[in-house]
Amino acid sequence: MWFKNIRAYRLTSPFTLSPEQLGAQLAQHAFAPCAKSQALSLGWVAPLGGGDGELVHAAAGRLLLKLRREEKLLPSTVVRELLDEKVGEIETGQGRKVYRKERLNLKDEIIQDCLPRAFSRSSSVHAYIDTRANWIFVDAASANRAEELLNLLRECIGSFPVLLPQVNNAPVAVMTGWLLHRSLPGDFALGDECELREPGEEGGVVRCRGVDLLSEEVETHLHAGKQVARLSLGWDERLQLVLAEDLCLRRLRFADELVKENEDIAEGDEAARLDADFALMADAIGGLQQRILALFGGEAQ
Repeated sequence: MWFKNIRAYRLTSPFTLSPEQLGAQLAQHAFAPCAKSQALSLGWVAPLGGGDGELVHAAAGRLLLKLRREEKLLPSTVVRELLDEKVGEIETGQGRKVYRKERLNLKDEIIQDCLPRAFSRSSSVHAYIDTRANWIFVDAASANRAEELLNLLRECIGSFPVLLPQVNNAPVAVMTGWLLHRSLPGDFALGDECELREPGEEGGVVRCRGVDLLSEEVETHLHAGKQVARLSLGWDERLQLVLAEDLCLRRLRFADELVKENEDIAEGDEAARLDADFALMADAIGGLQQRILALFGGEAQ
């Protein structure tokens, strides 16, 4: 339940579907395992667990969703070996050259033949829509995985326009200033990890872990022109995170005091515990998101 990453997207218009309406739309793409010749399957499952649970969990204006992904694992080396073998048989047996278009067709045939025997791998991505604050928060470290969820959501409900948050002050410049001027905001604590980059697409990268980020070594890199692209931080003694220049939050770790806050809920009532944990987590994430935006001059209009 506790998100490990946050990719936040701003809704450009209010979300008006009720939980029941959204659930009915998602049911059109409920998860089903890969068929024998299917390489990938995406679909919605109950976010709080349970095979026959609701596809949307609603609490305090927040709609929790869960996307399941199953893909067949077909090593490229195996496909390449089988393709080379097939091409060799044709060229030797028929005395002719196999060109690119035919190779691609042969490759597709080999993949379709191998898929029923391939192993599968499953993973899930949680997200929740905050209908009051007009955000969707996706628990994905990868932009591709987040977009996969958003695209299927759009396919289900027809339209879901969102934008990555835009701020008035460049995060790279602000985070670099924190280290150079030792001026971290009071409710944040500096961690021991950062990524420093030279400006430009081909600039060098220095990754620091387990070090004092106010040390002379780090300061030397900054004075040489490198800028902070990622920075580990603690916020308000509630959670630890790595903040990236695109405002993605990675490796979230909620404080033990926060995670244990609902321990008094009866052990047998797992649904109530998950519901309470979701409320706690969403409150913390919402507060952190507001604070992050404020650090960089607020949202650009």
